[in-house]
Amino acid sequence: MQIIKNSIHRCQVTAMTNEGNGVVKIDDFVIFVPNTAIGDIIDVKIVKVLKNYGFGIIDKLIEASDTRTDNACNIFNQCGGCCFRHINYKEQLRIKQQAVKDAFERIGSINAQILPIEGSQFIDRYRNKAQYPVGINKDGKAIAGFYAKRSHRIIECKDCLLQPDIFNNIVNSVLEFINQYKINVYNEQTKKGLIRHIYLRIADATGEIMLCIVATGENIPKQKEFIEYITLLYPQIKSIVININKKDTNVILGDKCNYIYGDGYINDIICGIKVRISSLAFYQVNKKQAEKLYNKALEFAKLTKDDILFDLYCGTGTIGLAAARYVKQIIGVEIIPQAIEDAKINAKINNINNALFICDDCKGAVKKLKQQGISPDIIIVDPPRKGCDIDVITSICDLLPDRIIMVSCNPATAARDCRLLVEFGYTVEKYMPFDLFPNTAHVETCILLNRKE
Repeated sequence: MQIIKNSIHRCQVTAMTNEGNGVVKIDDFVIFVPNTAIGDIIDVKIVKVLKNYGFGIIDKLIEASDTRTDNACNIFNQCGGCCFRHINYKEQLRIKQQAVKDAFERIGSINAQILPIEGSQFIDRYRNKAQYPVGINKDGKAIAGFYAKRSHRIIECKDCLLQPDIFNNIVNSVLEFINQYKINVYNEQTKKGLIRHIYLRIADATGEIMLCIVATGENIPKQKEFIEYITLLYPQIKSIVININKKDTNVILGDKCNYIYGDGYINDIICGIKVRISSLAFYQVNKKQAEKLYNKALEFAKLTKDDILFDLYCGTGTIGLAAARYVKQIIGVEIIPQAIEDAKINAKINNINNALFICDDCKGAVKKLKQQGISPDIIIVDPPRKGCDIDVITSICDLLPDRIIMVSCNPATAARDCRLLVEFGYTVEKYMPFDLFPNTAHVETCILLNRKE
């Protein structure tokens, strides 16, 4: 059968991709269909046909899967952020477990033990960080929300169910101020305007909130009035930052910040460690789940008082500082200067004296440490989504650590990197998925690798 655009076919969804698209087959030709669940019987309308596969949308839901649930979000079909919101949580966890397993077996050729996925206590209101693009609606009013999938078209959202209620309230109050004083909003087409994003962070343990306005300038109009207005409404706001981003880029945050209220950071506690969080530093968005993930990483590491531990891509030093009490020394490496400054302060406020933090790329830092004769017994590596560069992998293996613990937010790059580590003489003993992002396609994985004798 020839598959052509706009044709309609009755199919059953038989699988799910890790991006949240259902899979149907028409005479063995694969079509990916969003907002579906395994077991759905649908009439699918073909919207795009490529050589080996195509894309479709639901024309009509004939019979719903028993894993479907009420998505409870009025912009679910437009936003695309919560691609699994229409699927019950038990099935979400099964899909993510399978996605991680498939990545390790197919990409990494790894058949190690996979432990059951650790689900989240909360599936809504769990995020401690949110970034809202700001735009103008057809009536000329400032709005905020989220980008539609694979676009920069803003879907207005006054209550995202992943964010704490207070985030939504603060954003709406900021928009009221912008509209009252007619403050210019950035336009991506003309490259003109001031306000680009509203960025919020909250500390779970203290309730402290950071409000960051991403703008093309160092200040905003009526700045004094704004500070008084927003802090009167929300006394939990302990820091207000203007982040300057003048570049024509998809990157949300610029490199420079102007601290206009407070100390430029908020305070939290994770794994029993007091941490200072600044605007540019990495911090897991689901703290309760992150604690479970980090504790599993430390369990895998089997730390002793004689061990030297390297914590690569360390951010504000969270994992390393949690491990410090169990080891002789921890050395953290991170390329973001502000994060390293936070890590040093975090060590100081926790009275941790066996921690050294280095601002450098991982390859450069590892090379310098090796030249100084410092070698680790254990390495914990928590890379960005793109995974580790080959130079980082080779640098790690040159040090011959007994164990490598990888914490990854991308199963595909984790599997790729683990395959390289296996080629360099390591064995993947076991790995465990953690769901830090319910209702979305994202999943974290903690992996234990041991060096072969």
